[in-house]
Amino acid sequence: MRLDVVTIFPEYLEPLNVSLVGKARARGQLNVQVHDLRGWTYDRHNTVDDTPYGGGPGMVMKTDPWGDALDTVLAEGYESGSGAPTLIVPTPSGRPFTQELAVELSERPWLIFTPARYEGIDRRVIDEYATRMPVHEVSIGDYVLAGGEAAVLVITEAVARLLPGVLGNAESHRDDSFAPGAMASLLEGPVYTKPPEWRGRDIPDVLLSGHHGKIARWRRDEALRRTTANRPDLIERCDPKAFDKKDREMLSILGWMPDPEGERFGRFWRRTEGVEE
Repeated sequence: MRLDVVTIFPEYLEPLNVSLVGKARARGQLNVQVHDLRGWTYDRHNTVDDTPYGGGPGMVMKTDPWGDALDTVLAEGYESGSGAPTLIVPTPSGRPFTQELAVELSERPWLIFTPARYEGIDRRVIDEYATRMPVHEVSIGDYVLAGGEAAVLVITEAVARLLPGVLGNAESHRDDSFAPGAMASLLEGPVYTKPPEWRGRDIPDVLLSGHHGKIARWRRDEALRRTTANRPDLIERCDPKAFDKKDREMLSILGWMPDPEGERFGRFWRRTEGVEE
């Protein structure tokens, strides 16, 4: 996979040289190119922004530096045979970044990131390149950062760890929170390692039992327990068909049940009466 990042703060992307992403780059599994947007400015102040049309506070990133930079990046990528590009625009006004989207992006051969600063990039830039390639405007959360570089780091790490050979164990991400399949709408439960006793705290006996079926069931129950406690919205949105009989029993213990009117909305809701907090 090839990743290009165009930014006015190339140094912000230094973490891409460490940990799993850095190792993937060293092994040649990930080709990361970071470009300084100011290299495509043509005045002595290297200006990349200007006042917004219509007035208002803040500045807007200019069209020409972004257009020239992206044209150069595309030309270089096409020349090196990088495949079909996908443009990723980190922005709080984008679609939520999810594990599902991370999986989708991990299957693309070439991602180009445009982390903005100030009030964002002139909209015409996004509209122009949307005619040339798929564009994903992506938000990593309901908050506003000083710039999109942190979002690039988040998205890159989430995507890179899904690439074949990047994780030491190819099965490591199968039971991740939000992983496609059985964990698609659940948070991963607690995990433990040696020693078996620490400061008077033991690990659950089932994890020492060697009974793989019971361990799997315990992990599933703990995932349900954590999700209902920390992200009840996931349970409310989940299709009841995703839960088997044992799941439903655990959800009932935790105070959840299908819609009382014949699952009118096809969802679970939280029962309050008769539930011990």
